[in-house]
Amino acid sequence: MQIAKNTIVTLKYRVTDLEGNAVDEGAQPLVYLHGGYGGIFDRIEEVLQGKDEGDAIEVQLEPDDAFGEYDAELVVIEPRGLFPDNIEVGMQFERASDDGEEDALYTITDIAEDKVVVDGNHPLAGLSLVFACTVEGVRAASGEEISHGHVHEPGGHHHH
Repeated sequence: MQIAKNTIVTLKYRVTDLEGNAVDEGAQPLVYLHGGYGGIFDRIEEVLQGKDEGDAIEVQLEPDDAFGEYDAELVVIEPRGLFPDNIEVGMQFERASDDGEEDALYTITDIAEDKVVVDGNHPLAGLSLVFACTVEGVRAASGEEISHGHVHEPGGHHHH
């Protein structure tokens, strides 16, 4: 079966930076609903369209194709008093948006005596990446999967 809209695709994958350093070893297969449902980057979905089980692809993703450009305006220095005592560099938290947009995920990048630096950029923002994969499986999506816009695991589905 070829990859087409409303198929469930299983990929064995690996993501590296342009120098070949591993970014994501793909320990678990990636399973997504193909056809514009947002389960995988659009650029990868375009290249996978029409591929068969066993086919392999490699796609270079520029920042605009993946996690976006790095935005220095998303790095904010906040007063230390806004945070609990037990924070550490690397911790992440959601920050509600004032303008009704989606809540952003921020990472603590530095802690000083009275200030905390938080970064709202995705850790891979600004990076060009190489996504390499082999198609391990393709099957027709169920009507329920299509109506929900995502894959349901074998043996049922958790409610959301």
